[in-house]
Amino acid sequence: MLYTSTRDNSIRVTASQAIAQGISEEGGLFVPCELPKFSLDKITSMTSLSYIERAKTVLREFLTDFTEEELDYCVNGAYAAEKFSSSKIAPVVNVHGNENILELWHGPTCAFKDMALQLLPYLMTVSAKKTADGKTIVILVATSGDTGKAALEGFKNVENTKILVFYPVDGVSPMQKLQMTTQEGENVAVCAINGNFDDAQSAVKSIFTNDEIKAQLAEKNMMFSSANSINWGRLVPQIVYYFSAYCDLIEQGRIKAGDEINVVVPTGNFGNILAGYYAKKMGLPIKKLVCASNTNNVLTDFLKTGEYNRNRKFYATTSPSMDILISSNLERLLYHMSDEDSNTVNELMSALSKDGKYRVSPQLIEKIQEEFSAGYCDEKCVDETIKHNFDDYKYLCDTHTAVAVDVYENYVKETGDDIPTVIDSTASPYKFSKSVLTALLGGKTPSLSEFDMVDELNKVSDFDVPKPLKALKDKKVRFTDVCDKENMSEMVFKLLNL
Repeated sequence: MLYTSTRDNSIRVTASQAIAQGISEEGGLFVPCELPKFSLDKITSMTSLSYIERAKTVLREFLTDFTEEELDYCVNGAYAAEKFSSSKIAPVVNVHGNENILELWHGPTCAFKDMALQLLPYLMTVSAKKTADGKTIVILVATSGDTGKAALEGFKNVENTKILVFYPVDGVSPMQKLQMTTQEGENVAVCAINGNFDDAQSAVKSIFTNDEIKAQLAEKNMMFSSANSINWGRLVPQIVYYFSAYCDLIEQGRIKAGDEINVVVPTGNFGNILAGYYAKKMGLPIKKLVCASNTNNVLTDFLKTGEYNRNRKFYATTSPSMDILISSNLERLLYHMSDEDSNTVNELMSALSKDGKYRVSPQLIEKIQEEFSAGYCDEKCVDETIKHNFDDYKYLCDTHTAVAVDVYENYVKETGDDIPTVIDSTASPYKFSKSVLTALLGGKTPSLSEFDMVDELNKVSDFDVPKPLKALKDKKVRFTDVCDKENMSEMVFKLLNL
């Protein structure tokens, strides 16, 4: 399988080239030239397989320049039993009725990003050997919280790599910050920025495409790549868990093979829900993809109106991983939905860069609305949803999952579309203990330290605290650097000791 760029569809690269490079030279994102098709028989045959074997079945279709031995090495290493607290890797839990929660947070950093970022270092290592001529790969990451830790954990001490993570100084939870700033590893570095996630992401993209900076790195036998979902190697593993969830629903007797399901995804950068779209286009019987936003509802507005406008107030919410106004992966969807018209994508992305907004044609937004629905959840509803899910169904969810549950419940009320549904749960509630505990206590916030909050939430809910979060209590903070968003390129060189 070959890949092209959203901004230049004359480009053709292999999977390993796309993964090692991260982003196309002109700033576009790599997408497959065609999608593999899975018959219902093939999907059904995956029901009896382990998550590892399901992953190989899907990934083999996309990583066609990987040998079977290389694929085994990557997938077996990523999803080894000792890394995940659930033997199912990504279990599906029925909460009530047709509401099924896909728990994507049983990995080493307790967030859904582990599903991809445990695999990406293996994919990157194999890809680099094929394409990078012995260069050290510098992984540059902007994070709104979860990607940073998951990438740091995945890439720590990986040979011939260095990883630099930038996060908004006031835009992550205390637990997320602690996870990143205590990170072990000889090839890792972390820096906060005075700004929000969009500032960090824009600066990273600018650094990626800066010829002068790239030339300076090349002199040191280094090259940039990305662990954000702009990298195809981050996105493709996420397709797997939608197939796996469907197989689990069959296995549990909640659907029959061929039955349609809906999928609800809390998203800011649009990567997680885009993976669901790819799964649908490959043949998975998904009826509707429901995009759930928090108060930063730029995606909801776009999917309802066709206008994308980032010129609005930015809110720091209790679901910080979704506090995003520039959704990078939407570019991939626009490319596919515009019949692979890279000129249209260039025009839209140029308008976004210049004016902070764009409007797609009525025909294009109509096509998108056939596949996607959208809604958003404000802070009051997040708290209410956490509490009622626990009180009514004894299910404890984090703030991001609560956004998705609330949007799902409203979707059912508005449409009557109550078919079996998979709702992505993207993080352990203990990563956001203060917010979750406050919601359970009806708005009362105890005056406790972060880890006392964890203990209190455990007492109130009786839900187990993940071991990786328990272990943070005694870890020493290693990284305290803070820089302005305008100085990120200088900080990159400082962190690389160049």
